[in-house]
Amino acid sequence: MSAKRINITKSALPPFEEYCEEIRSLWDSRWLTNMGQKHQQLEAALREYLGAPNVTLFTNGHLALEGALAAFGLAGEVITTPFTFASTTNAIVRSGLKPVFCDIDPVTYTLDPAKIEALITPETSAIVPVLVYGTLCDTEAIDTIAKKHGLKVIYDAAHAFGVKKNGVSAANFGDAAMFSFHATKVFHTVEGGCVVYQDSALREKLDVGKNFGVCGEDILEAAPNGKMSEFHAAMGICNLRHLDAWIAARKQVVERYRANLSGVAGLKLLKEQAGVASNYAYFPVVFDGGKYTRDEAAAQLAEHGIFARKYFYPLTNNCTAYGFHGDETPVAKHVSDHVLCLPLYPELAAEDVDRICEIICE
Repeated sequence: MSAKRINITKSALPPFEEYCEEIRSLWDSRWLTNMGQKHQQLEAALREYLGAPNVTLFTNGHLALEGALAAFGLAGEVITTPFTFASTTNAIVRSGLKPVFCDIDPVTYTLDPAKIEALITPETSAIVPVLVYGTLCDTEAIDTIAKKHGLKVIYDAAHAFGVKKNGVSAANFGDAAMFSFHATKVFHTVEGGCVVYQDSALREKLDVGKNFGVCGEDILEAAPNGKMSEFHAAMGICNLRHLDAWIAARKQVVERYRANLSGVAGLKLLKEQAGVASNYAYFPVVFDGGKYTRDEAAAQLAEHGIFARKYFYPLTNNCTAYGFHGDETPVAKHVSDHVLCLPLYPELAAEDVDRICEIICE
């Protein structure tokens, strides 16, 4: 094994002194949580960066998605994708909703609009697409279907912070979008997340829903504690200053991967999308028809101290918790069984990318 370990990701951080300076005022105010100055400052900065009218912060992306589902008062069935992390499906199920799994597009790996309408029933209340790897789905087609049937569209945009389509932020598609600010994401607050939404009337519902249901001296609902702390908000304020530079560095890594792996037999790379400015969140490779399987490639990389990730695997409709099976989504199952995300972070050196590619090609 190589002495140098390369993980799937490495969390980006601002200069230590910058973060210390950002949190210095907290020692004076002693306002450490409960929507203090840093919390309000980060919300304002995010509204500006995303070009969005409303942003509500949460302690993590999962509770942000649950909060969005609750704020819209949904019931019945929700059409979504199984090609996602468990959090998406968990949020739907924990909200008392039934996930109805739709297959994915074989090019973008996102929800396939052509297969949505066949799944709509009188019980359907919303569509929850998942934006994966910094790639967008066909937002126009999904919006048309939703309006035709009177459905809400709530995006799980955990992978899409900073992504734009024809100059418009991914935050502005649908009725709402959830972003995860987990430490592994392109933009992070260590732990955190937010809901971005169009209707300002949702703000009070989201604020109540993330604060134990407290409204004045009353409790309006049995809600969780989803408030972001001031220290996490301060990390977000710092990281937002560096985000564009980090995305540019990630782009260079992705371009190096593409230069090395494009045209290699048995490998399928995610296509670049016209009009979409990606955040280069992940670099997925589908091992399909080559000499080695995805699992064999992952094992060979691990022997050299390089740790890739089978992401997303397994499909959530193959997990015990939900009582479904993956046969109804064959495209998603094929991609899930063959995909491997390669290491990607701003400081990943070109020679390390080359070494990873050499191992794969050999």
